[in-house]
Amino acid sequence: MPEEKQWEGTTFGNSLMHRWLISVLRWTDVRFIYLFAYVFVIPFCVLFSPGFRHSYRYFRKHQGATSIGAFLLGYKNHCLFAEAVIDKFAMYAGKTFTINIEGYEHFLELAHQPKAFIQMSSHVGNYEIAGYSLTADSKRFNALVYGGEKASVMTNRNKMFEGTNIRMIPIGNDMTHLFMMEQALQNGEILSMPADRILGSQKSIAVNFLGEKANFPLGPFSVATMHGLDVLSVHVMKTSWTGYTIYVTPLSYPREASRREQISHLASAYVQELERMVHRYPTQWYNYFDFWK
Repeated sequence: MPEEKQWEGTTFGNSLMHRWLISVLRWTDVRFIYLFAYVFVIPFCVLFSPGFRHSYRYFRKHQGATSIGAFLLGYKNHCLFAEAVIDKFAMYAGKTFTINIEGYEHFLELAHQPKAFIQMSSHVGNYEIAGYSLTADSKRFNALVYGGEKASVMTNRNKMFEGTNIRMIPIGNDMTHLFMMEQALQNGEILSMPADRILGSQKSIAVNFLGEKANFPLGPFSVATMHGLDVLSVHVMKTSWTGYTIYVTPLSYPREASRREQISHLASAYVQELERMVHRYPTQWYNYFDFWK
């Protein structure tokens, strides 16, 4: 039996669909678009998308839900994911959201220091919102992003970032992103890295997550410990129809220990924080493949 293709992380739809959605969102209430997704899009995902099966298994096995509970939570999870995607395009259309930041002082403290630091995130909540809210005039913000994302999405991101101190670094096969990352760190800038999705290098580290070992990308933890950098965990979770809360948490690791021990401690610290988020917001976990494979 052929191996199931893993979700690649690109935004659903083509450029024409994206332009249409942005145009509609300029004059309509975002909740009407939510309702359309609930009624016409999500049932299709439940019936035909392999992602729903993985979502169901996540709630059943790793969140301890009953069979019916896992189904209902999986449906809600897909609805919230649709909201996260729609909210992204709503911002492209000029709409705003209420943003609350917990732990903002940790970000400001590092932003005012000359040395670079790293932000780690995962595919929970809506991390892209942080790119429009959690920035510093004193440091350029470099966001490592999937290089295969749709051109229309990348174009709209660039428009949102015009006049800001933000640069996207696409992960590509030519390894250019490695040189751009190193340059950013040498310049004392902020580097944002996804810490739950293995892209580019296939090196990983196994960490106990929600009761079972899962592979996390080695890169973010290796880069941080190699340069002896401070690290923040940043997760952006939806808390109301038009509101998000950004959780900023500093992560510590024993800098006098061996590199292997540093990487292990930092990875465990990040995964513990990720566990805290998914226990608090279980339906905002958006990894639609066998994460524990």
